[in-house]
Amino acid sequence: MFSIPGLKVVSLTDAAAARIREIMAQSAGDEPALGLRVGVKKGGCAGMEYTFEIARETAKGDEIVTEKDATVIVDAKAVLFLLGTELDFKTDRFSSTFVFNNPNQVSACGCGESVEIKPRTEAAVAQ
Repeated sequence: MFSIPGLKVVSLTDAAAARIREIMAQSAGDEPALGLRVGVKKGGCAGMEYTFEIARETAKGDEIVTEKDATVIVDAKAVLFLLGTELDFKTDRFSSTFVFNNPNQVSACGCGESVEIKPRTEAAVAQ
């Protein structure tokens, strides 16, 4: 587990926590859902994309964040890319989506599907 005093890997707004609770309630099946797994993968024109899936198990190195009765499991490979991120959920006239307020994001593509993220280093975290 990755821990830096005063710095969470991911924090949740009230809206994000409410949406995660809704998703978990709707994901009832044979295997219980542990939470919403969040990660990053290479892709898109800016270089990386955020990923989501229902987590039914955890893996070594995953960061488990439970806040406001909602659980997010941050993929171990994404921790340094998401360190300090606030996860929000926005609904407007045409869409509903999770929004990453990520201090490690350098830029985003014009269509909003991908981002450029620089992983946090130990020196940056110490500041």
